[in-house]
Amino acid sequence: MSQSVSQPHPSRRLLIPALGNVYVPLHELAETVLRVVAGLALVVHGAGKIGAPLANVEMVEGLGFYPGVFWSPLLAATEFFGGMLIAVGLLTRPAAFAAMIVLLVTVWFHWITLGQGYMGAEKSILWAAIFFFFAIRGANGHSVDARLGREV
Repeated sequence: MSQSVSQPHPSRRLLIPALGNVYVPLHELAETVLRVVAGLALVVHGAGKIGAPLANVEMVEGLGFYPGVFWSPLLAATEFFGGMLIAVGLLTRPAAFAAMIVLLVTVWFHWITLGQGYMGAEKSILWAAIFFFFAIRGANGHSVDARLGREV
């Protein structure tokens, strides 16, 4: 039996029960804000790449992704168009899954390839976790997926 989004989890008791009247109505709004901000941040990050989709051929081949002429435009499209899809909540799960994979590659790049360890990969880890959340959870009621009544 799943929990309704509008009801607090029965095993959780707030120290200040009256705060439940604040938390419950804002639950879905907070999730929507996180999805929109994460999607738009990905769009901004991909905007430079989408204008020159082959500019990162050497970089992706340096990470072992051959042929770069395939992977570089795919990276640009995943960041730019995937970010748009996540922001509006359309095909949220597959777009978030693709974004998560891109971010996990950047974790590898910063941590292992550049030897920066956790400090170099920290932002990528956080972003990968955010996109993992939406890959599993999907969008919520404030999304195109919800309006269409279907999700992947």
